[in-house]
Amino acid sequence: MTVSILRLHRLSELPPGLHHDEGTHGVNALQVLQGEHAAFFPENNGREGMIVYAIALATAFLGRTELAVRLPTALISAGTVLVLFWLGWILFRRDELGGAPTPWRGLFFAGTGAGLLAVSLGQTVIGRTALRGSYLPFFLSLCLALLWWGWSHADRPFPSSDGSTEKGPEGLSAQAAKAGTWWRIALAGGCAGLLPYTYITARFTPVLFLLFGLSFLISWRRAGDRAGDRTDLGPRWSVLQRLRLPTTTEWKKAFVFVAFAGAAAAPILLHFIQNPDHFFLRSAQTWVFDSERNLGNPLGTFLGNVWGYVLAFGFRGDLLWRHNLVGEPVLNLWQAFFFWLGVGAAVWRWQARPAYRLLLLWLALLILPAVVARELTSVPPNTIRMIGAIPAIYLLVAVGMWEAFSYLSKRFSQATEARTGAVFATVVGLAILFQGAYTYRDYFHRWASAPEIHRAYGAGWTDLIQVVNEQPSDGSAVFLVPGYLWQYSFEYLYQGDAPVHLVHTAMPDFARQIGSALAASESLSEVKVVDWSNDVIWSGDEDQRLAVLFDKYGRLLGTEDYTDFQIRSYTGISLDRPWTLYEYIDPMTVNYDGGISLTGFAAGQGEEQLAAQLPLHLKADSPLWLALQWETAPELSLDYAISLRLHDAEGKGLFQEDYVLWRPDHSSTGSEGVSGPFDSVHLLSFPTDLPPGAYELRMVVYDTESLKPTVELGVWEAEKTIAHLQFSESR
Repeated sequence: MTVSILRLHRLSELPPGLHHDEGTHGVNALQVLQGEHAAFFPENNGREGMIVYAIALATAFLGRTELAVRLPTALISAGTVLVLFWLGWILFRRDELGGAPTPWRGLFFAGTGAGLLAVSLGQTVIGRTALRGSYLPFFLSLCLALLWWGWSHADRPFPSSDGSTEKGPEGLSAQAAKAGTWWRIALAGGCAGLLPYTYITARFTPVLFLLFGLSFLISWRRAGDRAGDRTDLGPRWSVLQRLRLPTTTEWKKAFVFVAFAGAAAAPILLHFIQNPDHFFLRSAQTWVFDSERNLGNPLGTFLGNVWGYVLAFGFRGDLLWRHNLVGEPVLNLWQAFFFWLGVGAAVWRWQARPAYRLLLLWLALLILPAVVARELTSVPPNTIRMIGAIPAIYLLVAVGMWEAFSYLSKRFSQATEARTGAVFATVVGLAILFQGAYTYRDYFHRWASAPEIHRAYGAGWTDLIQVVNEQPSDGSAVFLVPGYLWQYSFEYLYQGDAPVHLVHTAMPDFARQIGSALAASESLSEVKVVDWSNDVIWSGDEDQRLAVLFDKYGRLLGTEDYTDFQIRSYTGISLDRPWTLYEYIDPMTVNYDGGISLTGFAAGQGEEQLAAQLPLHLKADSPLWLALQWETAPELSLDYAISLRLHDAEGKGLFQEDYVLWRPDHSSTGSEGVSGPFDSVHLLSFPTDLPPGAYELRMVVYDTESLKPTVELGVWEAEKTIAHLQFSESR
């Protein structure tokens, strides 16, 4: 019940909007519904196909909605809780050595691990967002449960009460139990073969299966003791007795597992063989040992990553709103205490307890992909990258609790194990219920009401789509929408008939392409340009570039204001000549000591570009557009902004506008590996009450982090006059 509420309640409303990664999944799902099938979809850094096909199925029934995108992931996230309960029960329902039933122990591990996963705030946030990582813990846990279930049926004899026939724990004959073993192992192999379709970190799971299997080929004995009595599970169980070869039956079972896994994984493996660049498409962008990401300090960056993920257990969490209530650790302090206790107990007894050995390997290998990845714009931990280890983490919390309570009960109580387990389960159950209440509050109130959520999920797109859906479909009105990376979300959700063009400045010949797109409209009479609030959708300086274009080639009719955006309507669109932001750029050399130079200048009003001669004669009621060309040093690491200031003849400041400098691809001046010339475009609307006369337009270039100006070389002044203006009476 708790997990159903946390994962499904108000799923059609929260999160608001549709994250651009979710939109990409949705567009791929539409392609599948149109018959374009693939095992791997390379768009937007590449994505494995399982989530795409799940969304395609949901879209076929629910239509193109946010709910259709998110429902499959939410169900998988809830299902992972159930599968983890089963896995915990399978792993711990019997004593590892003697095979005696330990039902209370199994229920404690199963209930604790699954319960903590159910009420996890981070997993609630991720489970309600259509991220493909959520599919990995479900299928990995299911695979391991089936594999353990099948293997234990094969290897343990179950004598009947009269000693005449072997029976399994369900009362089956030995023959029936043996037959059941093979289909369980086959199903486990099938689940293993589905893992490559879930998330990129699943590529580490073959190593997990291999190392765990090899660990059974080592026989151990207790130091100084005779073989046979193995009740002591402490460190004395540490002397290697011998290595052994797999039996014929074990070879057969391994073959069945691998064969079914290979058959299920064959399509995506074939895709990677045919397209090897796709295999490293995303990992090459985040490899911590890449010089661009470690800034020449690979060991230090790697150790910093390790420390970041250590802090995830009790101290510091993911800083991305899409993954978390920012800063909340994966485990709170009391959970982290028992987690580290569980890790210690598992290390202490890993030789004699295969389940502990499995959890340690699972934790180490599935958190490793997160440790060896690093983004330039974020710090660890990254919850989605470590999601494959999440089931092991919560089971290790259960290990720590069980070992602690077992030790205390044996030392201070004479209660039976069953009675102790019941008490433990009650205490832990109450703790989980309280944690669930806090998670409900934190998600549906604190997280959902945070202003950052609207920006992270592009909530304004939903409102925009409703507005555009109401427009006539006769082609008389065309929408231009800036939206870097958000085109997939719009393409999936929008089902109206009005022409819409999603634009961004990274388009080659940005201005010409917009003019050509508008010229293709047969009955065009009005263009509606969307200007996003940067608090909701960040679009670089696209709003400025579009404003300059339509100030040159159209006439502003009016502006409609909405919560997250404005719509500027233009008429009188001139389509009889090529569209350009500016016709030419005049050289202007201003070298700054901060590694940036101004190399060119263009200015104008409306469709008229003014000559570089001084002064620039302007009409007072028309905005001035500027195009500034820049050059940055290759090693520049500072992000710069400019301040444009209008001064009168006496030097009094009358007007100021500040702009961050962005390249057309939305990279900043300090982006690593990005260099070369670029332009910035600005539209300045001066006060309408300026009297006619002479003015100066000055500029200051400053560092956006420290706000410290850079100065012109040889002049050593921060403020530079870039134009003399002469305002005349408006006409």
